[in-house]
Amino acid sequence: MTELEQYIEQTILPQYDAFDGGHKRDHAEAVIRESLILAREHNADEQMAYVIAAYHDLGLRFDRETHHIHSGEILMADANLRQWFTEEQLLVMRDAIEDHRASGKNPPRTIYGAIVAEADRQIIPETVIARTMAYSAKLYPNGDFETLYARSHEHLLEKYAEGGYMRLWLNSERNVRSLEALRAIISDEPRLRSLCEKWYRDVYRTT
Repeated sequence: MTELEQYIEQTILPQYDAFDGGHKRDHAEAVIRESLILAREHNADEQMAYVIAAYHDLGLRFDRETHHIHSGEILMADANLRQWFTEEQLLVMRDAIEDHRASGKNPPRTIYGAIVAEADRQIIPETVIARTMAYSAKLYPNGDFETLYARSHEHLLEKYAEGGYMRLWLNSERNVRSLEALRAIISDEPRLRSLCEKWYRDVYRTT
């Protein structure tokens, strides 16, 4: 393990432990793995992609609405990173972090923004549904199943259904296939409700 990897593993990734169920360390690690795959596919700097992915959601410590901006600020304020990256590289990395948000209307400014945005989508249907229900539970900590399901159903339609605001900038084959599968579930409400009920019963009610 390199010194950079040690620093990320020991100092940066543990910060995700304090976040909601959809944005804990396992989420950051999954974004890192996919970012490295995409970086190799697109001949991008793997170290830069690795760090961008590691920092991309740290701004959640402040709020969700502007977390992408705060995450970029956290990266730029981390003097330790200047051991491994130039100021120019850090600025590119900051821009990539700012551009990763799914609701962003403009294309990412660089390939690095496209990589982390694509990696962050993680369109594994069961994972998307679980993350959506987990965030609904955070918004409505005393809500019953119907409250959490109603909010989750609305969000899934707005973000992932045909015409939703989520965009794939690289159209990786993995994400395209997964998005098709997720849309099939969203359009089949009895199936969607069943999966949400399973999460509510097996995960939420046991915590």
